[in-house]
Amino acid sequence: MANNLIAIEPKSFTSYEEAVVSGGGKVAPLSKEVKALIWTDYAAPELLSETLSENPQIEWVQLPFAGVDAFAQILTAPVRFTSAKGSYKEPVAEHALALALALGRKLPVRIKATSWGKREAFSFYDANVLLIGAGGITQELIGMLKPFRAKISVCRNQAEVQVPGVNEVFGLGSLSQKISEADLVVVACALTNNTRGLFNLELFSKMKSTAFMVNVSRGPIVNTADLLLALDKGLLAGAAVDVTDPEPLPDGHPMFGRDDLIVTPHTADTKEIVERHFAIRVQHNVKAFLGQGPWIGQVDPERGY
Repeated sequence: MANNLIAIEPKSFTSYEEAVVSGGGKVAPLSKEVKALIWTDYAAPELLSETLSENPQIEWVQLPFAGVDAFAQILTAPVRFTSAKGSYKEPVAEHALALALALGRKLPVRIKATSWGKREAFSFYDANVLLIGAGGITQELIGMLKPFRAKISVCRNQAEVQVPGVNEVFGLGSLSQKISEADLVVVACALTNNTRGLFNLELFSKMKSTAFMVNVSRGPIVNTADLLLALDKGLLAGAAVDVTDPEPLPDGHPMFGRDDLIVTPHTADTKEIVERHFAIRVQHNVKAFLGQGPWIGQVDPERGY
């Protein structure tokens, strides 16, 4: 059996320790004998880089979230990296759908209304839905949207790889042409050099004026200033974001308080949700490290996810 000593850094949690043990490993302080590392702090890439430099014996690192953009400079290390991609797909897809329905039913307006107001709403039954990215969130949303008879398109890096349950798959190069057909656009892709700032004023100008956009991925994929300008110009009917740039938004930021924009404070997956689902990923990949199953969520350094 492979060395089963596994360190959890920089902060350990009981649920993760239990997951290591249930996967066949033994939780141990980081030392020269430890070759596997569960990394629990997304906000500390520099510390992880230092840790790997000081511990060249490390063979595998489990990263805490689906997105690994914060660790982009580290992924070139001769180490197997796995992420949590797919782990939080259910709660994040649930949140994306809730945001879309809230936009369609004008809830930002109605929640704070003090008069009867206009009778207006948008139904997503038989609507054209465009999902950006083809990972776990998209796969979960495809199932959630099935009762709506939605016509689903997916924009992904690997346009040649089909996605079950959708009407069309195309690459990023076709997005500016295809986005004009969508009633709802959900951003659920990784943050990479190709997607940073992808949603700018030029792309928003291609959307239907009646369309909605939801971002549950990473804030920098959407240009904040351009989104606000697009809403002001009526280039789209509304937007909802669970992630922002900057994040967190400072008090009084112009994204707050609008009738056409919902901002949730990165709550698609809360601390409690993350701990529960990440523990499951840890257990799976501890088994893989010990040669008792396949790896899940292995990171491709060239693609950045």
